[in-house]
Amino acid sequence: MRMISKRSLPLMAVSILALAGCQPYVKPQPAASASILEAPDQFSLQGKIGVRTPQQSGSAFFTWAQQQDEFDIELSGILGAGKTQISGKPGEVTLNSAKTGLITAATPEELLERATGWQAPITHLTKWVQAKPATLQAQVNKDGSGRPAQILEDGWTVDFSYDGETALPNKLILKQALETGKENRITMLIQNR
Repeated sequence: MRMISKRSLPLMAVSILALAGCQPYVKPQPAASASILEAPDQFSLQGKIGVRTPQQSGSAFFTWAQQQDEFDIELSGILGAGKTQISGKPGEVTLNSAKTGLITAATPEELLERATGWQAPITHLTKWVQAKPATLQAQVNKDGSGRPAQILEDGWTVDFSYDGETALPNKLILKQALETGKENRITMLIQNR
């Protein structure tokens, strides 16, 4: 995968984070029940994320802090080039970068559409990085240790890799099959939790 130029990193970072491609939107299903969502969404992650679509590819480093319904995500290229800040709380999500300036929306999905014109079920990512389904309709396949190995949900396939016997994944590969027979592919490498 080639590195993104400084000029295109902010929009690419939004599209990477959003798992998006210029494809038909699959409307997210209702959230899963409390039994599936047993623990509150509270975590801190650092790592690298890459995207590959039929039209483009690139990568960025990320830092993500999630406290229930509020989050802060920072995306940057090599040596911090092209920094993009994304923050959210119920009813307000903002993106700020040198290229785009400040963009505000009510939901992460709306923000992505305003910034790029693309649509994707962004809110599922909060559950997927925890190896959890986001909806009751998700199909979950488990590994020999009983951990989720794959989740099929809302048009996306999420494959998980684990470091030894850890309960949470250190690598996610997200794929969206396209009508053309090609795919959008997102790889998240989680280096620190």
